[in-house]
Amino acid sequence: MKHLRARISRVLGLVLAAPAVLALATLPALAAEGARFIGAPLFAEAEKAGDLPPVAERLPEQPLVTDMPAIGRHGGEIRTLMASPKDSRILVAYSYARLVGYDRNFELKPDLLESFEVAEGRIFTLHLRKGHRWSNGKPFTTEDFRFWWEDVANNEELFPVGPPAVLIVDGEKPQVEVIDEFTIRYSWSQPNTEFLPALAGATPLYIYQPAKYMKKFHAKYADPAELEAAVKDSGQPSWAALYNRRGNQYRNDNPKLPTLDPWVLRIKPPADRLVFVRNPYYHRVDRNGRQLPYLDQVVMDVADSKLIPAKVAAGESDLQARYLRFDNYTFLKKAEKEGRFALHLWEDSRGSNFALFPNLNCNDEEWRKLNRDVRFRRALSLGVNRHEINQAIYYGLGKEGANTVQEMSPLFRSQYRLSWSVFDLSTANRLLDEIGLTERDDEGYRRLPDGRRMTIIIETAGESTEETDILQLIKDSWRELGIDIFTKPSQREVFRDRIFTGETIMSVSFGVDNGIPTPDMSPKEFAPSTQQQYMWPKWGQYIETQGASGTPIDLPEAQELADLLAQWRGSADADERREIWDRILAIWSEQVYSIGTVTNIPQPVIVDKSIRNLPDQGMWAWDPGAHFGVYRIDCLWRELAPEALASLSPVEDRLQ
Repeated sequence: MKHLRARISRVLGLVLAAPAVLALATLPALAAEGARFIGAPLFAEAEKAGDLPPVAERLPEQPLVTDMPAIGRHGGEIRTLMASPKDSRILVAYSYARLVGYDRNFELKPDLLESFEVAEGRIFTLHLRKGHRWSNGKPFTTEDFRFWWEDVANNEELFPVGPPAVLIVDGEKPQVEVIDEFTIRYSWSQPNTEFLPALAGATPLYIYQPAKYMKKFHAKYADPAELEAAVKDSGQPSWAALYNRRGNQYRNDNPKLPTLDPWVLRIKPPADRLVFVRNPYYHRVDRNGRQLPYLDQVVMDVADSKLIPAKVAAGESDLQARYLRFDNYTFLKKAEKEGRFALHLWEDSRGSNFALFPNLNCNDEEWRKLNRDVRFRRALSLGVNRHEINQAIYYGLGKEGANTVQEMSPLFRSQYRLSWSVFDLSTANRLLDEIGLTERDDEGYRRLPDGRRMTIIIETAGESTEETDILQLIKDSWRELGIDIFTKPSQREVFRDRIFTGETIMSVSFGVDNGIPTPDMSPKEFAPSTQQQYMWPKWGQYIETQGASGTPIDLPEAQELADLLAQWRGSADADERREIWDRILAIWSEQVYSIGTVTNIPQPVIVDKSIRNLPDQGMWAWDPGAHFGVYRIDCLWRELAPEALASLSPVEDRLQ
């Protein structure tokens, strides 16, 4: 990992260069003539019976040739554990089939696309792979893009607030030109620096849908009587609701929805066991021509998140990092000696392992006023003893400081990490007095202006004892400031809804996802941009919905961040984008919109000892990276005897 900083500094650097035109080709393809493609034995009987074309006819004319440490063999399954049937969407991230995607060096490469060209940072020409098919065998062509743009994204019933915000540049929609069956162009009058990264995201921007399948749910194309009956049978309130329910590609909960991912869902959630079977039309092969994925199926067993570490230790998962935390390490290390899995520690990309988020959109007027006072936020941050947290919880392995970019990012500056994050109770108390919070009750706790004891209710999803322990340490140090803490756990969906609606005073969660950005990666996490930001959800919602809901930003410094984000999005100049990033990070560190604790905490990753092609060391990053996504889990295979491999995934169980 020591070379990561140098590698990621190259990410996207040339893609947005102006006025050059750049075409990124795929990895060297197998020779078109004489190439011998190898299909999975799973499909042999279907091919023999004529129910499925030969593998050479199922692949694109130019499949993506994926390089990997070790050539594998077909067969077997991989098991993982998830805490909810809704986690079926996580396989979309892990599978990481994107129009363009990041490789292990966090550089953008074509994937579903055969190639793409960028001119002036504003004209994007996308070339599809001829012969590429959806998982149901239907062609994947520009009709899937045209249909989504004209009939879905610009349909007011399906997208009431208009197309996704990333496609709107200074109020301008893209000009979408279908050049031919396999070429489509998106262009704006100004640069759109977020377009390609959005396509490569862990939660990607889908600018296409399987048109042939989805048209039967669309009022423009479907038979009215049949559509009305389908709406009635589904229990949905309208055809638009039914359409969006059936066509959500990221949610991955409709087994009938065609996909381009390596595995196809077989069992409709909710279910305690989700099974995903290999896609016969997947577009990648290894360098010997063997169609990927290697594994026949992925199995997700649903369990209580609190029980997942114990189940992992008992050997019930073959690949696991989600729902494992550093506080599980000692327990898992002991189990490793007795089990069949290996335990690795990957670097974590987040800006802080845990961070506090004062809700600047809190409904409570007194708390909202305090949360918006930078002196209050600074005082709270100065009152956190990060060294104590690091030593007591993380054995001194973490980096103490603010919720910001890490040293591996070329944007890192030490003052960003240290700003208002050095333990200093004297200065913190002075700032609180300066605000006017000088009245105290009989127990020494400060009072709010309306007389209430200053008890901060910190809401949490309650998924980790590590989180509980950190909050207890913070409670002890904030007691010296005359501030009390009450921790309120709830289920994650309830937790998030309360934040979004302004019911929370403060919440605790992970820090910024991308702590290793380059100047060419979006700074949207550091500016109001989405409802998912716990410090200003209503401002983010207002921007995300283009003013249709939420509330306008009414804090100058936060508005400046939003303006700077807009400037970054419209800049095709690399130096200018770097300057904008520096200004954003400087404001972020001085304004303390979130309160970081400790970062760069190792992420436990367990993998069955028979599984090959997963690195011992890696970067656990959501975006960019999609966690396991950049490591191509379609390339994972199991080095087992044939009979042992067959016993892991009975063919008859999967093809019925």
